Amino acid sequence: MKKGFRVAALLGLLSGCTTTPPTIGDPAPQLNDRRAEQAYQEIFNRFSDRAEIYDGFDTRLFAGATFQTAPFREARVRRLAEFQFLPKARVEELLAKEHAEEAQFNEFYLGVHVNDLRFEDLAQRKSIWRIVMLTPSVEVEPVSIERIGRANLDMRSMYPYLGVFWVAYRVRFPKVLPDGTPVIPDSATHVQLRLASTLGHAELRVHAR
Repeated sequence: MKKGFRVAALLGLLSGCTTTPPTIGDPAPQLNDRRAEQAYQEIFNRFSDRAEIYDGFDTRLFAGATFQTAPFREARVRRLAEFQFLPKARVEELLAKEHAEEAQFNEFYLGVHVNDLRFEDLAQRKSIWRIVMLTPSVEVEPVSIERIGRANLDMRSMYPYLGVFWVAYRVRFPKVLPDGTPVIPDSATHVQLRLASTLGHAELRVHAR
């Protein structure tokens, strides 16, 4: 019985090691107002998803992505305003900037953690990764992929899936197709972000609006 218990415990530990990236450093900051924190987490979860790529017990990739919809952008700005005690004029300025960007692009904030740094090359022209956005009617490639940089506490306060060794990217897709058709049809309830390479693929599914 004791031997069996030890084996089961070991297997549990091994499997547990592959479900999330290493948790190192301070936890992500949260608001003191619990209701405000809960409200943000709810909208964050609506437009965010996580996925992993494994090779047996070896981790290839951890990923988290958040679709930058108008409701999420507003929630993110107001969260920042609470952390920094921003004046109303500054908040309105930031909101205007966010709404202007949302009107131009379908944008994802993407965080990744890879064990082999050679594969953390998503913004490179010859990256091993192909990233696409999937809607019920079409698959589109990014118009730009920007490496924001290594995660810090400010980033993690907005995107709690980020860990200390994660790297953040801004991935932008078109709003309309060449013929003027919206990339995301009005009937769409969800969209997906797919990362694919010879290492495997991950699909992150979020609400469309």
